[in-house]
Amino acid sequence: MDKELAKNYHEVREIGDFKTMLNSSAELFADRPAYLVKKEKGGVYTEIKYSQVKSDVDAMGTKLMHMGLANEKIAIIGENCYEWVIAYFGIANGTGIVVPLDKELTKDEIHNLLKTAECKAIFYTNDYLDYISDFPIDYKINMGTFGKLVSPLAINELSWSDLLDDGNRLLKSGDRSFLDAKVDPDEMRIILFTSGTTDSAKGVMLSQKNIMSDIMDTCRIANITSEDRSLSILPIHHTFESSLGIILMLYRGASVAFCEGLKYIAKNMVEAKITMLIGVPLIFESIYEKIWKNAEKQGKSKLLKNAIKINRTLKAIGLDMSKKLFKDIHEKFGGKFRLIVTGAAAIDPNVCRGFEDFGFKVVQGYGLTECSPLVAGCPDFANTYKKAGSVGPSISTGEIKIVDKDEDGIGEIIFKGPNVMLGYYNMPEKTAEILKDGWFYTGDLGFLDHEGWLYITGRKKNVIVTKTGKNIYPEEVEFYINRNKYIEESLVHGLEEDDHDDVTVAAQIRPAYDVIYEEFGKDFDDASVYSLMKKLIGDINEKLPIYKRIRNFSVRKEDFEKTTTKKIKRHKNK
Repeated sequence: MDKELAKNYHEVREIGDFKTMLNSSAELFADRPAYLVKKEKGGVYTEIKYSQVKSDVDAMGTKLMHMGLANEKIAIIGENCYEWVIAYFGIANGTGIVVPLDKELTKDEIHNLLKTAECKAIFYTNDYLDYISDFPIDYKINMGTFGKLVSPLAINELSWSDLLDDGNRLLKSGDRSFLDAKVDPDEMRIILFTSGTTDSAKGVMLSQKNIMSDIMDTCRIANITSEDRSLSILPIHHTFESSLGIILMLYRGASVAFCEGLKYIAKNMVEAKITMLIGVPLIFESIYEKIWKNAEKQGKSKLLKNAIKINRTLKAIGLDMSKKLFKDIHEKFGGKFRLIVTGAAAIDPNVCRGFEDFGFKVVQGYGLTECSPLVAGCPDFANTYKKAGSVGPSISTGEIKIVDKDEDGIGEIIFKGPNVMLGYYNMPEKTAEILKDGWFYTGDLGFLDHEGWLYITGRKKNVIVTKTGKNIYPEEVEFYINRNKYIEESLVHGLEEDDHDDVTVAAQIRPAYDVIYEEFGKDFDDASVYSLMKKLIGDINEKLPIYKRIRNFSVRKEDFEKTTTKKIKRHKNK
């Protein structure tokens, strides 16, 4: 732990398990809103108070225990919604082991994970009825969509609302099986399957202590209060969203509004008066780009640049005029927006600085599912503007080391802390490969600066090694490529060619067709696009050392296959 940083840590209340957390939050913030939900798309947000959340969790948990599901594994799949949250805590707070599933998976993949985790029941929203209708499982519980169920239910289906009603009746009759159930914070209570960007999915076993320790560490560096309100955007099954976007907010007495979809982010932010967003870089880079595009369309880009220069000068003497100088931008986000929490992938440092210029604090972190997830994070009280590009120092209860360093000090990132997983479910060999003497070997590459701030350079498995022993990090080359406005995204990899005696750098380029057609016209054909990309690659190569230059590239029209947190699945796109 950095002693200088520790002096500025925000206060936290010590809690080791979900049940204690929810009970204490319901007591501290009983009449405050916990969730904002819509009964139908395009409708108005209605508030659900903390007292109601606890009441619903107690009812759901009591019913599940009455069904004989104590200590059993129960899956959840579907859109982000209030019912999903109640199912999660109803399972975890005394009933059994919760298994959140990725809603983007195929039917076969879902069936495979249900078998792998040995699930006895599954909660699902309407859209996933066909995915599990023919799967042999003891209980299938329909959570509906926007609070509405499919009617009538199939013979082997149960209704989320009926279970809730039954649970309330059981509680009134004196059933205290769930209320009195003791939760061991060190036991496995969650199985999260990794997204598998470079390998097949593995079941990460987490305890409630793993997650709660990580949430407290996050709150030490990010001052989230009961006055804050976030918009739930990321897939709720993902540890970034479930841990930091849902559980952390409940722990702090804050509130969460459920987003209607990516294209409704700005609209929902205004409607719900959002103060913070938790998301991946792609979301924030897109928002930032739209701000500048709107300024250009209105002929105000020069004015905006001048305002930024003025604000930087004023900030240097202790005056922050962001809200006045960029009033229009703040109002487009509802007027209360203040904080961006980004993770899951690297964000362009220029975007971080840009948001800070507009008066929005950016907190970037680095984490993995196996670490519940946060490993390092930029404190909101530090000079994140100066450190843009870093993911911050280690969380307070953890320790980061860099091993097997190269001549530039870059090596594999390893981590030790109370948030590290218990292991991979039924995979002792895989667990032994990455957990050694309490240290988790992340497979990611990076370096620490003299102040202990971490910088990520790439993924160990992705490194291109030349015959002369030079290491090339694809993510670094992709950063240079993706900065160009005519390029949507790219995938860089090594290529061994028959007529070449070495490994060369190759790239798949997905052009930004919307930008190209808007600027050059709809008649700009494929050959013209290829010629443009060739020129751009030539320009990019001029800025790269000779051994890192792109020697081979292809243009693709279709999107890259991605995970639900918008990371390209490298092994499926080469």
